Amino acid sequence: MSAPRHIVAVAGFFTNDQGKILLVKTPHRGWECPGGQVELGEDLLQALEREVDEESSCQVRAERLVGVYTNPASHPKVMFMFRGSYLSGTPQASHETLDAGWFSETEALAIVDFPANLNKLRDALENDDRPIYRVYIARPYKVLKETRL
Repeated sequence: MSAPRHIVAVAGFFTNDQGKILLVKTPHRGWECPGGQVELGEDLLQALEREVDEESSCQVRAERLVGVYTNPASHPKVMFMFRGSYLSGTPQASHETLDAGWFSETEALAIVDFPANLNKLRDALENDDRPIYRVYIARPYKVLKETRL
């Protein structure tokens, strides 16, 4: 039996003092919470802080786990979503993103349209004390399993 190969990724839901949500615009999925792959030698929180800085030029601090998401399809992925606080920086586009900015809850829900990312945003907005675990297929989007931990 060969060793399993999964992509490990992180994403974060961060708000500023006005309650606005940090989002980045990517070429393939449009607007979403910032995040990306965990690199060799990084822990989850280091990866999240690096990815948010690379994608938006903002510095953040993760404070709690929102959920764990698994996409077992063609490129198996496990993603950890966190909530946290904005520390500093001005959102701007980068070599990885087309744009970045602060959005109200209503605006964010209107512009995040990739189904898996919209569900993750909704999970973060619910602010439930118990993380969610969701298994899904991205295209077409279908939830296979979902439970609160």
